[in-house]
Amino acid sequence: MRRYLFWLLCLAFSGLAAAQTYPSKPIRFILPVAAGASSNDILGRALAQHLTDALGQQIVVDNRPGASGSIGSRMVANSSPDGYTILLGYTSAQAISPNVRENIGYDPIKDLAPIAQYCVVPYVLVVNPAVPANNLKELIALAKSRPGHLNFASSGRGSTPHLAAELFKLVADINIVHVPYKGGALAATDIVGGHVQMYFSGITSMAPYIRNGRLRAIAVTTRIRSSLMPEIPTADESGLAGFEVSSWVGILAPARTPKRIVDRLYGEIAKIVNSPDIIRFLQGQGAEPALMDPAQFGNLIKADLAKWAKVVKAANINPN
Repeated sequence: MRRYLFWLLCLAFSGLAAAQTYPSKPIRFILPVAAGASSNDILGRALAQHLTDALGQQIVVDNRPGASGSIGSRMVANSSPDGYTILLGYTSAQAISPNVRENIGYDPIKDLAPIAQYCVVPYVLVVNPAVPANNLKELIALAKSRPGHLNFASSGRGSTPHLAAELFKLVADINIVHVPYKGGALAATDIVGGHVQMYFSGITSMAPYIRNGRLRAIAVTTRIRSSLMPEIPTADESGLAGFEVSSWVGILAPARTPKRIVDRLYGEIAKIVNSPDIIRFLQGQGAEPALMDPAQFGNLIKADLAKWAKVVKAANINPN
């Protein structure tokens, strides 16, 4: 009996010691986007620097772009669950790609452990100024009066801008036509040029065009207005109840990562997200701090997977 108690005490102390010494080496932080190519890269690098300072170990950023975030996400899902490989997750990779791509190589629920939601990036619905609609009600009325005549750009089939517009079609009960592009830059160029009429995109990339009058902002797609452009009303307050789209950004680890490690990382991220410096930084990037703990973040991922599955089915988007 004494020997048994001795070993129990040894295990307890070894677990405590491990918790206190984590991390004892650099942590690889997979960003499943190209370096410098998106706001997610900027947001991820800022968090990496703050975590480096908080944990006393280097957070090594490793960009692994491709397949709408699936390549980098799969790498983390297949990594050792020891807390030394973590992932920047976001809506497209964890909630949309599993619904629109075949054989992505990971299950976002079974193969990844949520640590924390970090922030959300609001989307904004913009139209070319030639479109005779100044607000959401006028745009919906115009689409209803001319079914199949208005079109919308996207950064590609199955992208968040595409599915945002498909959700818009469902909630508003309108018929508008999809014009896919190979990336957001091309879509932005053509809506500014008047070749397409409307576009859902991250508010940061659209803000310069809105401010110089080359695009007209109709509504932001989150439940609250964006601090970057608070003058733009939300879709919900504009009369489209229940319509909400945002690109959330969070941190995940391989499934079966020990709870003590998840809790340690969450605790440090919570301090960072609540700090005045990071709040100002996020809002300057068009993002809003939106901390969630592991359980809340996991529930969000499950809910978004189900939400976008319904949109994909209604829009008849076949996985490819």
